[in-house]
Amino acid sequence: MLQSETERLILRPLQNEDYEQWLEGFRNRLPSQYKYDGDGIDVDAWTQQKFNDVVARYKRLAERDELYVFGVFRKSDQKHIGSVEFSTIMRDEFQWGMLGYRIHNQFWKQGYGREAVKEGLSIAFRDLNFHRMEAHINVDNSPSIRLAESAGMDYECTRKRFIYEENDWTDNLIYYMNTK
Repeated sequence: MLQSETERLILRPLQNEDYEQWLEGFRNRLPSQYKYDGDGIDVDAWTQQKFNDVVARYKRLAERDELYVFGVFRKSDQKHIGSVEFSTIMRDEFQWGMLGYRIHNQFWKQGYGREAVKEGLSIAFRDLNFHRMEAHINVDNSPSIRLAESAGMDYECTRKRFIYEENDWTDNLIYYMNTK
């Protein structure tokens, strides 16, 4: 199993045994802090079996090189604090992927996001052999923009009417990083 560690965090694929920590992370979220802070998960609907099914689906997607989802766990107490994920956009001569990230809001403003994203990018380049990673960020998502920048990603462009969200096509800022 691919796993990577920082001073304070462990990033690794979710396992069935992570159910309680994962559920606790979502249950202990603070009320939404801003527009893009919705968790979208009804924790009361999640059972161990439903979680196991998602873990198995993530494993199949990783085996097909389509999506890699890494749980982010705090070393000191094994708390699930969020996730970092990589979607393959195109391989062959491109080796191009998209980065996504989420840190539970009860863990914000402690540097965990930057630490997790920086280590996630290391995994993408070192272990998953991507050459280019992009983050697609809503133009008004200032916390995500700050996180991408603090992790060393560079602004490239604004893609107009790029992603269909909430019954409309939205503009997205593209932040990127390449292998050196």
